[in-house]
Amino acid sequence: MSDPYEAIVERLTSIEEELRDLAYERLTAAAAAPDTDEADAAEKEEKRLLQARRAIAKAIGALSPAMHGEDFS
Repeated sequence: MSDPYEAIVERLTSIEEELRDLAYERLTAAAAAPDTDEADAAEKEEKRLLQARRAIAKAIGALSPAMHGEDFS
């Protein structure tokens, strides 16, 4: 029997990757126009995205049996 959380982990991984891409875009925008209000807003948004990404990564770790040596079969 496969891991009962495998599908959820796959979706969370996809979301985590999407958040990573969005954060990178925001950092790129901030670097393109430093010392502007837009850069400040981009940096704040990037921090929010990073916080969300870390939460998703934590959920992935909690649900992944390989991370905990658990066997659900």
